[in-house]
Amino acid sequence: MKTRNFDYYKKTILNFKKASVLVIGDLMLDEFIWGEVTRISPEAPVPVVWVKKESFMPGGASNVANNLRSLGAEVRVVGVIGDDQNGAILRGELEQKGIRTEGIFTDASRPTILKTRVVAHHQQVVRIDKEKKERLSDAMIAEMTAYIENVIKDVDAIIIEDYAKGVITPAFLKKILPLARLNGKIVSVDPKEEHFNYYKGITVITPNNHEAARAVGFEINDQATLKKAGMKLLSKLDCRMALITLGENGMAVFQRNKPMKHIPTAAQEVFDVSGAGDTVIASYTLSLASGADPIAAAHISNCAAGIVVGKVGIAVVAPEELLSRIKKELFRPGVI
Repeated sequence: MKTRNFDYYKKTILNFKKASVLVIGDLMLDEFIWGEVTRISPEAPVPVVWVKKESFMPGGASNVANNLRSLGAEVRVVGVIGDDQNGAILRGELEQKGIRTEGIFTDASRPTILKTRVVAHHQQVVRIDKEKKERLSDAMIAEMTAYIENVIKDVDAIIIEDYAKGVITPAFLKKILPLARLNGKIVSVDPKEEHFNYYKGITVITPNNHEAARAVGFEINDQATLKKAGMKLLSKLDCRMALITLGENGMAVFQRNKPMKHIPTAAQEVFDVSGAGDTVIASYTLSLASGADPIAAAHISNCAAGIVVGKVGIAVVAPEELLSRIKKELFRPGVI
């Protein structure tokens, strides 16, 4: 086994900038309305938020792309936006961050997915969703497939972000998964629980413990059921790895014919878990594409997740932050 000292992790993270990742999935725009609450409305028992500022961030699959780009990778995105102002804002946000958007297609029949979060005193007060979840047309799937065929030789890995908003369908995956296997690409999936049967033959799946439990049909309530669930996922999906995230209990890595590896959490203080799963799949996949073994990749993604949950709002991680956290965790026995 490779020696996973600090130099090993540093080399992996320095290799991030040499990797190219293609993100496919449901694109969203996250809107944040930041304010203060000083009174309750006289019209209903709800807080009145005095708005101080508003901001936008890439969300959904585009947040995964944002995480990858922040870590240094070259990133391409494939997905659909509406012919509307929110779509223009999302495309602009991605391009400003240096993310390639040639694979984003416009569908005038559906709006750009918008998730508006109202935040007061570092607490989310309410979330408002605007979306249309019908499956994409055959013509749109054909356009996206043609783009993927054109660029697949130029990427090292593919991340599929499935939020069940209409982009990730069996018909689409039947086109892109064989293409990925033919070209020897890493394929990671952030799953939607009702779609687990879509993902057979991928490289790695990254469910949380609740999603994994529903996928295998039994509760995960101890180490024995966790191990059983991980092994069943490997068999059910014919995949090489499963990374099950366990919230405050860290994560567990499963590989064929190898023992389960449990990794305790690297979080110190949790402010906001929004987008933590996006950070996990981005950093895990990028680590694999940059030469890390599956366990080391999990340590890196565990540290990355620990950083983002300590920030308010949808956050990303810089390589310098990640190196600093890994150096710190190396001194905590059992974490790395």
